[in-house]
Amino acid sequence: MSESALLSRPRVAVLLLAGGLGTRAGFETPKQLAILAGKPVLRWSLDAFAAHDAIAAGILVANGDVVAAAGALPEGWSIAEPGAERQDSVANALARLADWDDDSLVLVHDAARPGVTGAVIDRLLIALHDGAKAAIPTLPVPDTLVEQAGNEAGDVVDRGVLARVQTPQAFHLGTLRRAHAAAGDGAATDDAQLVRRLGVAVTAVAGDARLHKLTYADDMAILSGLLESNVMMQTAVGMGYDVHRLVADKPLWIGGLEIAHSHGLEGHSDADVALHALTDALLGALGEGDIGDHFPPSDPQWRGAASHHFLSFAGTRVAARGGRIGHIDLTIIAEAPRIGPHRNAIRERIAEILAISPVRVSVKATTTERLGFTGRREGIAAQAVATLQLPEN
Repeated sequence: MSESALLSRPRVAVLLLAGGLGTRAGFETPKQLAILAGKPVLRWSLDAFAAHDAIAAGILVANGDVVAAAGALPEGWSIAEPGAERQDSVANALARLADWDDDSLVLVHDAARPGVTGAVIDRLLIALHDGAKAAIPTLPVPDTLVEQAGNEAGDVVDRGVLARVQTPQAFHLGTLRRAHAAAGDGAATDDAQLVRRLGVAVTAVAGDARLHKLTYADDMAILSGLLESNVMMQTAVGMGYDVHRLVADKPLWIGGLEIAHSHGLEGHSDADVALHALTDALLGALGEGDIGDHFPPSDPQWRGAASHHFLSFAGTRVAARGGRIGHIDLTIIAEAPRIGPHRNAIRERIAEILAISPVRVSVKATTTERLGFTGRREGIAAQAVATLQLPEN
């Protein structure tokens, strides 16, 4: 059957399972919200299914915190509560499709496999259109396998009859409903096992290495290598400029460091002129206004605030957009104090705030040869340029 036939009826729905805690991955937040190649793990699956023309609806199975952090759901999607076990979560999602007929098609996918592609979805749906009641993606086992007891390697297992099973898994909706109704208390690690217990054959189609499962922290590096090359990026450049007046009896904060000096900078926050310019440069590259839009001086909560919070916010916005900071270039304009002795420390501090390598940070200092307000030591200025890589729209 041609791939164009996938656009015809029956309808196709997705059950996207994102209710697990992911404790084995070792992240402070659920693994489905970890940032992978510039965007949350869960977002990879949502975007892939939203881009496929054959899919009419989806059910995201996740708790409230995950739903809130996932961003906008694709059109036609809704939410179901996760259950105590995987089967319970699938059953909760199936209940949301109560008005769908049994001839509809359904894909069940684990959000911990972010590398889902349109090609895999096509292969599964073609198998169902060609008569299969269930289909799963599989990969061959490349390694030699042995039985093992403790630390002792035993006999070799014939890998020729084995395969690695992935998701999404595809079913006629009626078949999946019957499988779950018949499961009772019998546990299964995936839905295809439940279907086979009915005596229904499950068709295997070619899987994809990009469907590697995120289980442990090391899997993030593997997935980054598999997925980053598929993201088309564009360069965005932003500029920032800031000035603050020097006044007596205030600490001087520049570049996230307190520098000993007779005067400090006047402002609503700690008036760190360098971090303010950098924040504006990052927000400018994102097209998201300036520091005053996000942290207005009229808001008393920012009175005396440390400016590293502002810069960290801008860095987080870059990550939330799926971008990365390529390079930032900061110039501090001051007659006094001398910035040179502090340049490396400022560079390291900025890199720390933004969680990037110091090699991506340039810090320079200059004077105005005693001309203007900086030359008269009335204030300090800073200008910054930020270069970002952002996903193409």
